[in-house]
Amino acid sequence: MTDPLVIFTPSGKRGRFPVGTPVLTAARQLGVDLDSVCGGRGICSKCQVTPAFGEFPKHGVTVAPHALSDWNAVEARYDEKRGLKPGRRLGCQAAIQSDVVIDVPPESQVHRQVVRKAATDRVIEMDPATRRYFVEVAEPDIHDPSGDLQRLKDALRDNWEIESFEVPLPVLAGLQSALRKGNWQVTATLLTPAAGAPRLIDVAPGFVEAPLLGLAIDLGSTTIAGHLCDLSTGAVLASSGIMNPQIRFGEDLMSRVSYAMMNPGGAAEMTGAVREALNTLAAETARESRADPADIVEAVIVCNPVMHHLMLGLDPTELGQAPFALATSESLSLAADELGLNCLHPQAGAYVLPCIAGHVGADAAAVALSESPEQQDKLTLIIDVGTNAEIMLGNRNRVLACSSPTGPAFEGAQISSGQRAAPGAIERVEIAPLTKEPRFRVIGCDLWSDDPGFSAATAVTGVTGICGSGIIEAVAEMRIAGLLDASGLIGSAEQTGTSRCAPDGRTHAYLIHDGSEDGGPRITVTQADIRAIQLAKSALYAGARLLMDEMGVDRVERIVLAGAFGAHISPKHAMVLGMIPDAPLNAVTSAGNAAGTGARIALLNHAARGRIEQIVRRITKVETAVEPRFQEHFVNANAIPHAVDPFPELAQVVDLPRVGFNTGASGAGAGGRRRRRRN
Repeated sequence: MTDPLVIFTPSGKRGRFPVGTPVLTAARQLGVDLDSVCGGRGICSKCQVTPAFGEFPKHGVTVAPHALSDWNAVEARYDEKRGLKPGRRLGCQAAIQSDVVIDVPPESQVHRQVVRKAATDRVIEMDPATRRYFVEVAEPDIHDPSGDLQRLKDALRDNWEIESFEVPLPVLAGLQSALRKGNWQVTATLLTPAAGAPRLIDVAPGFVEAPLLGLAIDLGSTTIAGHLCDLSTGAVLASSGIMNPQIRFGEDLMSRVSYAMMNPGGAAEMTGAVREALNTLAAETARESRADPADIVEAVIVCNPVMHHLMLGLDPTELGQAPFALATSESLSLAADELGLNCLHPQAGAYVLPCIAGHVGADAAAVALSESPEQQDKLTLIIDVGTNAEIMLGNRNRVLACSSPTGPAFEGAQISSGQRAAPGAIERVEIAPLTKEPRFRVIGCDLWSDDPGFSAATAVTGVTGICGSGIIEAVAEMRIAGLLDASGLIGSAEQTGTSRCAPDGRTHAYLIHDGSEDGGPRITVTQADIRAIQLAKSALYAGARLLMDEMGVDRVERIVLAGAFGAHISPKHAMVLGMIPDAPLNAVTSAGNAAGTGARIALLNHAARGRIEQIVRRITKVETAVEPRFQEHFVNANAIPHAVDPFPELAQVVDLPRVGFNTGASGAGAGGRRRRRRN
């Protein structure tokens, strides 16, 4: 009988273990980042995990309700004394009974995630939808029968030319008290939606000087980032990020759609998970700025279509099959509590940007708002790199958009030594072309691995794995150094001239860090890792090439890499890998978290909401899922950098060795010349 399969998320690490193996033991044997300081006695609670149940087509498993051992006395005692979140188990107490998918939440990870979606500096014209107005209200007069609300309305009309507004009952209930406490001077807060009358959301006694807070949220399929902003000045007071807890239901979007389709109540389960995460994010950003989450009066949210539907509580099933119909593509102005954002101000509003099409969502609209491709003179390719890449191509004449399912490899998932970005993860790699020796940098340390003092500087974190930017640079550097041929095949030690290329089953792997000196893990790039990166980059390039075909061009004049990943990868390595089309390297720039910037623009500038609602109507959507040429472009893009497309600009700065290990070429040792294999 085959041992149960255990799959950990978000790392993607998996293995088979005998029935009865504690989850903590399985995690340790697989190198999963699961904390524990009490020796598995159920005291510290740091090894909390969340099992997921149901059908997981992506992983090829069905998780039964009793995949883990029953709740035991240790867990019951801990829950009684300190409390466990619903669905949580202690990894040291829960034992594996059958196939299971287990999520390790951020707070249970030793090396906490670094969510790299920081706010990008941007000058934004201030015109927030939510504003404060200080007024002096006439006192009641026995000879004037008007009520307090009517006299407040008169004051706002006379002083601020606000003619009418809606008043929620809870705000009306506190009006009289506020007026009398403020000696008839109050600060009124009104939210003006994209359409319809303004809404009075708060009345406070006297003149209020505290910052008026708004939250811009970039809800990605892997990470969620929030930027807390002062609605008066536009200043970013705090930025915070967390992992999207839906990862345990599927690393990519279609896996989550499948989970919703195959598990009754699955969509509602994912909706609850992401709404809880949004509340956690709001609380964290508020705490970082020493504010109260209840002072946040508005949230603007951008996300892809699947996340859009799951956040709103809409069934995403139609997005999993042609014609990929959205329940709505329009922008939404809602009460925040309708989205379960119950830690914000009780009357807080929420604005969700419009979606462009079935698989090109509000996050792509936010990128368009940030980067304005419709205003560019040069033909500009904008790529928001993530688990699901959004791609736009255009200029003043026309803008096209598509999405491409790159998967989680760029995030470090599905990579043998891969991990999410965290202190200790390799993020930069260089390989000397002559010696084939690597050097690297890890998150949290500015030194290279061959610099004096590196070991001391990384003594606390260690070298723990390799994240997305690290694996991209590693693969590109292997190609530059002649360790990898154009087909993506790793050469042997004899072919490459280095013992770092060692046998790994029927293929070879390249050793970056052996871990013997620092007691850390052995970090290699395997043939399976190369294939995972090839699949991801091929999907990205094929999507861009489809837009170029539609535009009738073979070259673009400018490339913008957006997203957290785009900000941490060099244009040279991206081009060597063939992630992006050929272009002068100085024409490739990073826009940082453009989706987050677009969310901030919509939060801080009311008119921008109307502008993006107009822009998305003029963007032409190209559907990669039903476009016949996508497969052709995908196959050609498997080569590194490409099978047929020339890269003349890249050739001016990088000389890629002509090696072919599948034909027996000896690589650098033979000057790249091919030779026949003897039969």
